[in-house]
Amino acid sequence: MSGHSKFANIKHKKEKMDSVRGKIFTRLGRELAVAVKSGGPDPDSNSRLRDVIAKAKAGNMPNDTIDRSIKKASGELSGVEYESITYEGYGPAGVAVMVEVLTDNRNRAAANVRNAFTKGGGNMGTNGCVSYLFDERGQIMIEKSSEIDEDELMMMALEAGAADFAAEDEGYVILSMPEDFSALREDLEKHGLPMVSAEVARIPQTYTSLTDPDDIKKMNKLLDLLDEEDDVQNVYHNWENEE
Repeated sequence: MSGHSKFANIKHKKEKMDSVRGKIFTRLGRELAVAVKSGGPDPDSNSRLRDVIAKAKAGNMPNDTIDRSIKKASGELSGVEYESITYEGYGPAGVAVMVEVLTDNRNRAAANVRNAFTKGGGNMGTNGCVSYLFDERGQIMIEKSSEIDEDELMMMALEAGAADFAAEDEGYVILSMPEDFSALREDLEKHGLPMVSAEVARIPQTYTSLTDPDDIKKMNKLLDLLDEEDDVQNVYHNWENEE
């Protein structure tokens, strides 16, 4: 794996979102709704829903909030229909950016994402313009602790279907192919491991450095504006120097 600290960036993003807990719960609620619509409200027979529930729990979403979101999506409570859309584009100095959206208004989402790109010194591109620079992978991040032996964890992960394992300063990053993610996550969950993140994500194949202070400022603005959008679920980019 690259020397780029995936764990540090994910933890930074989580800490940032902790300050706006309601927003992250809204986003998770939408993911739960889409998972229920695609495979039903029973996590025992809906692996996608099981994965989103695990992601929600990793994000400290209360169980009653998770249950309410599932009931709402299954028709027990009134809800809305969300459409999944992915936008692609470029940040300052050609940084590749992918934006995953769940929205009930396609026109609003497109306008707001385009506005964020423009104000952040970038531009929204066409479908496929940067997606080839990312690999879709299951990604599990586990905090370091004195109770976790690195070698044992690595063997446990590889035996459970992991494709890659890396130890970073703050924790461990475990990658899998998307189709192996659910089984891997469930196997590791049985051992009570402290997961900081567990999801299928888009991992950059290579990273881009920004050295111009103005470019760095613009890139931060782009990410902040996207984070503020309720329709935006996930943002992936290949900027190496995020702080």
